[in-house]
Amino acid sequence: MSDPDPPIQLMSMASAAERMFPTLKPEQIERIAGHGRIHPVQDGDVLVEAGAQNTRFFVVRTGRLEIVRPPGTDKQLVASLGPGQFTGETSMLAGRRAMVQIHVREAGELIQLEREQLLGLVQTDSELSEIIMRAFILRRVELIARGYGDAVLLGSTHSPGTLRIKEFLTRNNHPYSYIDLDRDSGVQALLDRFHVSVHDVPVVICRGELVLRNPSNEQLAECLGFNDAINQTQLRDVVIIGAGPAGLAAAVYGASEGLDVLVLESNARPEDRPAQVRKLKIISDFLRAYRVRISLGAHTPRSISSGHK
Repeated sequence: MSDPDPPIQLMSMASAAERMFPTLKPEQIERIAGHGRIHPVQDGDVLVEAGAQNTRFFVVRTGRLEIVRPPGTDKQLVASLGPGQFTGETSMLAGRRAMVQIHVREAGELIQLEREQLLGLVQTDSELSEIIMRAFILRRVELIARGYGDAVLLGSTHSPGTLRIKEFLTRNNHPYSYIDLDRDSGVQALLDRFHVSVHDVPVVICRGELVLRNPSNEQLAECLGFNDAINQTQLRDVVIIGAGPAGLAAAVYGASEGLDVLVLESNARPEDRPAQVRKLKIISDFLRAYRVRISLGAHTPRSISSGHK
């Protein structure tokens, strides 16, 4: 009788944490410092507020930072960063709002880079771009897995509107918490808190304060800041309508040639009137910094950010 197949070796939790929150070497930290500035901080300083546009990247030289869920939640600790570790995830690259709060736990010194400086770094340093991009993607995956987002969806599996919103958030790789009204017996207290009746379903609680009753995709995108980074008055070189495989391929090729490309996508179902349009700005210099690989099965512009490396 042949020996049984050996067990599959899965990545250990420690290894996963090291990839998600790597500690940079001193020489790597110094290379990053050449692109930014030194930023002294004191205990209690708030560096990033949940709901604000996330454009600053920090590397800890001395001291300690804490990443926590925003007020209005249980303020659970997401991560603690020490010397050599850095902040950020893919929302920074997309120009979206931060979903967590970052504050100083121990006074020290940070290296601060603005978003454009970070893009310049990853264009010129292949070693650091690999480390940073991998950490950003893994952090976003973890946020999605844990439901650590700024949106809470209250709905029913029997509701077409609930399924539409779940699809919209999932296709945009946006973390959210879901409460099934058919199964959660304690949900009435939450409904009472926000003065919501079962006839308003589906309901989205955005950033712990704004209540959207059966929102359209456009209303949801506006509340979550999906289009905040897009300057709608800027003249574009190319506008592509449709973010399927062909549209994404055209956007990537155009951006690789230095063109300023804007992709328009309607994620509404045919029966929804009017169809809601979601916009995605393809940033040319960022795309050129990576060997782009597109997963055609994803059918979403956000597959670009997860496929750069």
